[in-house]
Amino acid sequence: MRMQRRKLRHIMEAVEFQATVKNGIIEIPQEYLESLTSHVRVILLPERPYESSADLIDRLLAHPVRLKGFRPLGREDAHAR
Repeated sequence: MRMQRRKLRHIMEAVEFQATVKNGIIEIPQEYLESLTSHVRVILLPERPYESSADLIDRLLAHPVRLKGFRPLGREDAHAR
């Protein structure tokens, strides 16, 4: 007897909500619990403080990135363009 494999298709539904992680646990809002199955795919998008371009420039001026072989343009090179 030959066994047939049946491909299961999964329908994914995206749900977005804000949450705070407490001891590694994310609490799912009550309104989404009914539609959950025992297996879910999780994508985390951690929120980080925004760094303005002025902050970035200040940080780079205070701690310049050193690159091997880098030579800044001289005055003549800069004005030749």
